[in-house]
Amino acid sequence: MATCGAVDNGIRTLIEDAPKPLDIVSNEIIFSSLRNSGKVAVMASEEDDTPVWISDDGPYVVVTDPLDGSRNIEASIPTGTIFGIYKRLAELDHLPKEEKALLNSLQTGTRLVAAGYVLYSSATIFCTSFGSGTHAFTLDHSTGDFILTPKLNNSSSRGQIYSVNDARYFDWPEGLRKYIDTVRQGKGRYPKKYSARYICSLVADFHRTLLYGGVAMNPREHLRLVYEANPLSFLVEQAGGKGSDGKNRILSIQPVKLHQRLPLFLGSLEDMDELESYGDVQQKVNPGYEV
Repeated sequence: MATCGAVDNGIRTLIEDAPKPLDIVSNEIIFSSLRNSGKVAVMASEEDDTPVWISDDGPYVVVTDPLDGSRNIEASIPTGTIFGIYKRLAELDHLPKEEKALLNSLQTGTRLVAAGYVLYSSATIFCTSFGSGTHAFTLDHSTGDFILTPKLNNSSSRGQIYSVNDARYFDWPEGLRKYIDTVRQGKGRYPKKYSARYICSLVADFHRTLLYGGVAMNPREHLRLVYEANPLSFLVEQAGGKGSDGKNRILSIQPVKLHQRLPLFLGSLEDMDELESYGDVQQKVNPGYEV
């Protein structure tokens, strides 16, 4: 029975992650743009089984989730593009293309030189960091320009919002249930009651967390380290916050597989420290749900 359950969960995961037409189109647009730039040696995409070696001359490696949240498109819920940029590892140049493309894509997040996302919503927002703060730019449709908006900074502020699918409350470990119960009753280190805000679109939930503080999370091993967790953790750290798998700093985790999954917790520094203090916050039980 346990084996059947595991297979059932695997099938559900495959169905949930099956690419939509816009996933494929987004992937093709990004690949074409990077290839034409002449600056990129490798592109690794969530939509591809293996990374692609683009150019022997490009100095950079790009990892990307071309269209995060695409399963929500029909409901007009915000979607986004996530990316991270590394320098190409010249010491790997003697290896075959497939091998050096993979190893270049499996760099730790501490080696990121830039990361960002584009949020497609009521406004189109481009948020990025080159290692000196996190900045957001909003598209002015009348001119086609992206206008700099105030610097995002969670270093001194705690939030009052938690973002998680708490319909899964009874599958959570005790530590995570205790944390959520505590903060929403106003009995935590910050004596105000927290509110729940959850869109089920990672970029949208993360963007709100950057603006207002608090924590955004998926406690089960669902989000990808290379394409989602590392770029967003880089951004939140540059904004003064923290990215964690519930135990470890995301950016310090060495990827061992291209599509490696893990729990992800992102948010304001004090909120994240309080969350981690509960210890048992990673969801190991994943019975699977119909969507």
